[in-house]
Amino acid sequence: MLPLLDVLLSAQAQFAPESENSAAELADQLIENRPLLSLLKQQTEELEALRRLSLNLTSSLELSAVLDMVVAEVMRLIYKANDVNIFLYKDKRLSFGVAFDLDGTRNAPWAFPRSNGLTYTVARRGEVVVVENMREHPLYAAAPPYWSGSIIGIPLKFGDTVVGVMNLSRQITGGFSPAELRLLKLLSDQAAVAISNASLHQLISRQAHSDMLTGLPNRRALDARLEAEILSARQKSYSFAVIMMDLDGFKSINDAYGHLVGDRVLQIVFNRIARHTRQTDFLARYGGDELTLILTRSDISTAKTVAKKVSEIVDAIRYKLPNGRKLELGISGGIALYPIHGEAGSDLLRAADAALYYAKEHCQGTFQIAAMSD
Repeated sequence: MLPLLDVLLSAQAQFAPESENSAAELADQLIENRPLLSLLKQQTEELEALRRLSLNLTSSLELSAVLDMVVAEVMRLIYKANDVNIFLYKDKRLSFGVAFDLDGTRNAPWAFPRSNGLTYTVARRGEVVVVENMREHPLYAAAPPYWSGSIIGIPLKFGDTVVGVMNLSRQITGGFSPAELRLLKLLSDQAAVAISNASLHQLISRQAHSDMLTGLPNRRALDARLEAEILSARQKSYSFAVIMMDLDGFKSINDAYGHLVGDRVLQIVFNRIARHTRQTDFLARYGGDELTLILTRSDISTAKTVAKKVSEIVDAIRYKLPNGRKLELGISGGIALYPIHGEAGSDLLRAADAALYYAKEHCQGTFQIAAMSD
């Protein structure tokens, strides 16, 4: 591909001022090369758009930021573009990603995907679908009368996997030129990479903050949530409770039946407790057979009520061990309240853990309130 400057210099050299007609000849040459100049301008804009997108992809894992830039470039570079939107595709379901229209409105899709519409068709087939006239195409037979013009649906594919769909509609009917199709393919590839990167980042982050055995949040996630809860409670002046819990009799399960059975027991018990906690609360595996529960906007009375409920849940679990014996477990706990027993996360955990230790040593199967610090 010749740069624009090279074309001009070549034309100037060919028609050097050797005659009175050189200026006219140069003008004629430029006119003849107008299609080439137009193509060069278009390809330069495409390369610049891809350069900006590539920089954004390498500098940000924020999916929304990258997709925003993709749809903005589509609107800028495609002739008569009316609006563009991207939907994410996972587990055979579409969810809204981003949208941009002619008026500059963002994140407001003009329609959500129909089960038998263009977007789902593209996602399922994994192929580009071009609709040259919405008023005459079977996919839009039941569409509102004000839906008109042309539209293209492009699968966003990472390898052979469809991770999303990008739709572009425009005000005019007719097909899309090879140059437009090439540009849309390049931009859709960038969007697919962004979606894949974001999914991988979320997976790694989730794994880093999840207990591999039970799927509950781990100690790292607990520390982060506890600090966030303290900040919120301090700003909004409310109290919350931290409950440290430990299973009674679990060690004998491990000793008698081995760790595989012990792991299965932990999965059953911990997830049964998790299903009965409020959505606003936070349950994490602290380590071993210990759990930590953060009860937001709670007082001692609420914490005691929850502790009683947890004990009942554990008592009600019916599970047969390998030798046919019924599982018999209890649970003990320690309760600390912010800000009474501490204003820092470490202080609250220490207070709750001390109360738990007292319960295990002196009155197993109960939940003890942390002692006041001196």
